[in-house]
Amino acid sequence: MTLLAEVVAASERVGATDARSEKIAILAELLGRLESAEVPVVAGLLSGVPRQGRIGIGHRTLAALAPPAAAGAASLSVGELDLALDAIAMVDAVAAAAGVPVTLVRRALMLAGDLPRTARIAIDEREEGLRAVGLELFRPVLPMLAASAAGVAAALESAGEASVEWKLDGMRIQIHRDGDRVRIYTRNGNDVTRALPGIVASARALAVTSAVLDGEAIGMEDEGPAAFQDTMSRIDEGAVPEGVRTFLFDVLHLDGEDLLDVPLRERAARLRAIAGALTVPSVITADPRTAQRVLDESLRSGHEGVVVKDAGSANAAGRRGKAWLKVKPVRTYDLVVLGAEWGHGRRRGRLSNLHLGARDPAGGPFVMVGKTFKGLTDELLEWQTRELLAREAAREGIVVLVRPELVVEIALDGVQASTRYSGGVALRFARVRRYRPDKQAGEADTIDELRALLARAPA
Repeated sequence: MTLLAEVVAASERVGATDARSEKIAILAELLGRLESAEVPVVAGLLSGVPRQGRIGIGHRTLAALAPPAAAGAASLSVGELDLALDAIAMVDAVAAAAGVPVTLVRRALMLAGDLPRTARIAIDEREEGLRAVGLELFRPVLPMLAASAAGVAAALESAGEASVEWKLDGMRIQIHRDGDRVRIYTRNGNDVTRALPGIVASARALAVTSAVLDGEAIGMEDEGPAAFQDTMSRIDEGAVPEGVRTFLFDVLHLDGEDLLDVPLRERAARLRAIAGALTVPSVITADPRTAQRVLDESLRSGHEGVVVKDAGSANAAGRRGKAWLKVKPVRTYDLVVLGAEWGHGRRRGRLSNLHLGARDPAGGPFVMVGKTFKGLTDELLEWQTRELLAREAAREGIVVLVRPELVVEIALDGVQASTRYSGGVALRFARVRRYRPDKQAGEADTIDELRALLARAPA
């Protein structure tokens, strides 16, 4: 029997080291001495996905309880554990503990979609058990992910001949069909079949017996695609969503044949043959000018950009590599720092998470539009902490409020409507590009300029 304290101790050791190899060794040693029944439990805890999933107890419930007696020794904070888990290569640790090739563990995880189960198979059944894990209908496969590229020319340089496909800002879905039975899963494996009856009907209309299809669910309006949050709100309302369509971009299984290892160009041809108008617009090319034309068409139609996919690549589901590269135009805005939160983990003692404001063109106070801690180097964190403390106006818990003087250039993917902030918008995927000491706060971009992005007008 393994005590929970042993798992906590291993987690603390992982959080205390920056060396990836040492993290793997610590976890491998722990996993290697567990009893069989304990493997999925511990793997789930260490990966942040306990077997029980969400249990309905959050920080408000815990905060309402009487404070417990102080522990005899300090333990990891939630933030430190989160940062540590982000850095942990659990698959590598499982492979090391089981003494099997890491590629086998990755493939089994890709197909099983369940780290605790994969860890148990690796440690109990070794290579034979891992090789036996195959694609099963109605067991969702982890989605293949895309890395980023600066432009289509750079992406083609890496991929060579590639499928250049419109990138849609919808909900990633995976459709499984066997006869008339259809199930639709999200990227996290949640079953959303009942919420998408129109897509179920589209899948049943395909001239196939069985299939596993990869695609996007997205709300479509007369003027173009709906914003991501609007698509999600339609699906989450409980009523039958109107105007939510599917666009397919990959086929993983077709009429009894697994296609994960088939080159993309062949998978794309087979998908077009069965799905026709349901497929995402795409062109297979090695010509940067042709790829740029596809990108321009996608943007004019109100979509995010393109994904450039190596035409000869297999579907390495569950991984983010260079076979798929997303290209999106980067929007940058000059905003004002209104405050910052004290960091934790490696950022303890430094001001990290920035509170960002846009200028009110009517001359009122700056309007908060979001937060970000992304894009900050250690050097910039040190400078930022000094400069913000020199402008400190007040403190609210972990937040240091500052005089609105520092202008920072923020890259973002867009905005979404929000009732959280008084301006009615919130930044999406904001990250720091650089500070602008050459600009005064009065030169910052306005809240009206950010609100204009809500219209999603074609580029």
